[in-house]
Amino acid sequence: MTDAWSAAAAVPDPEVPCVTVADLGILRWVRMEDGVAVAGVTPTYSGCPATLAIEMAIEVALRDAGFEARIERVISPAWTTDWITDAGREKLRAYGIAPPEGAVGKMALFGETEVTCPRCGSRDTIRISEFGSTACKAQYQCRACSEPFDYFKCI
Repeated sequence: MTDAWSAAAAVPDPEVPCVTVADLGILRWVRMEDGVAVAGVTPTYSGCPATLAIEMAIEVALRDAGFEARIERVISPAWTTDWITDAGREKLRAYGIAPPEGAVGKMALFGETEVTCPRCGSRDTIRISEFGSTACKAQYQCRACSEPFDYFKCI
């Protein structure tokens, strides 16, 4: 069982390859059912274009590890950025993406969040676009070091 979890958990996110599906918390569980490794996967949001690619990559990883495999899409409860692990948040920061700040709340919907620059650590930042390299990220710029960066929005 741990071998199946390890194989599935090591799959990188195709849009943000510095983190794995386990780091993001979208791999919910892996369990054996009648000799088949079944992985529960929760999409980050219903319109995420990477969902099918992620599910296929997890299935391939399980098969490559010697398991018959099946993926179950788990839509309830809905994924939240609160599920990103501490290790995942640090990997995002090291990659140059500011991880979500604080817990999910209504004010996050209105951009009422102070964002820390992942490069220099300054909180003197400004949102320059609601959308960054993907729909789940916003584009910010640091006023201290002048560098632009993506911020992984609280969802």
